[in-house]
Amino acid sequence: MNRKRFLLGVGIVLLALALLGAGAFVYWANDAAPPMPEALTALKSDEFVQFSDQNGWLVFRPVSQDDTLAKPLNTGFIFYPGGRVDYRAYAPLARDIAAQGYLVVIPPMPLNLAFFGANAADNVVRTFPEIQHWAVGGHSLGGVAASMYANNNRDKIHGIVFYASYPAGNMSTYPGSVTFIFGTNDGLATPTKIAESKPNLPLQTVFAPIEGGNHSQFGFYGNQSGDNPATLSRAEQQKQSVDATVEMLRSLQ
Repeated sequence: MNRKRFLLGVGIVLLALALLGAGAFVYWANDAAPPMPEALTALKSDEFVQFSDQNGWLVFRPVSQDDTLAKPLNTGFIFYPGGRVDYRAYAPLARDIAAQGYLVVIPPMPLNLAFFGANAADNVVRTFPEIQHWAVGGHSLGGVAASMYANNNRDKIHGIVFYASYPAGNMSTYPGSVTFIFGTNDGLATPTKIAESKPNLPLQTVFAPIEGGNHSQFGFYGNQSGDNPATLSRAEQQKQSVDATVEMLRSLQ
């Protein structure tokens, strides 16, 4: 009887510790970096971009400007946010890409960690059947998760953009377009780590270094712990990121 009580007591203690650990993890994951005011300002429609909150997704659709965007909208980009970053922090990047003629969707991630929502693109692709060419991408952890989806869905996803990120595994045989954007002052996705990831990328990968760029300025959520200071403005880093992304998307059409 005493042995049974002892084992029951041990079981209760272990369960309590497991629940405590799970609770601590959930609290940690939900303590996401909040969006800066500039990000919240981007969550609205104007004469260039139509914004909507659809199924919890942030959806940015270009508005035709005379002949500039008169062509049919047939290319889309799904962006996976970085780990423990509020997904609204990437609204300015998405908005500027959409203004160039592309549908851009940012889905929220469970517990703000893209690993738990690696297949989020599935529902997005199904919801917009008019889009013929899809690309995915993501910042930091988001890029890792996006690469998992792209690698496992080569028939659906024709391109991927890494923003200060790496492939989850070996993508050397991936047939689509790949663009790898990184800041030379990044304190997290360092030049050494980037060099180590190259064997896992296909030969057609386009590398787009941003001189003086860092990790945090790919979004609008402030400065990230462990990062290095940037030597160019957030606006300039965003512009170069948008330009490199649009160049890749243009290649899909």
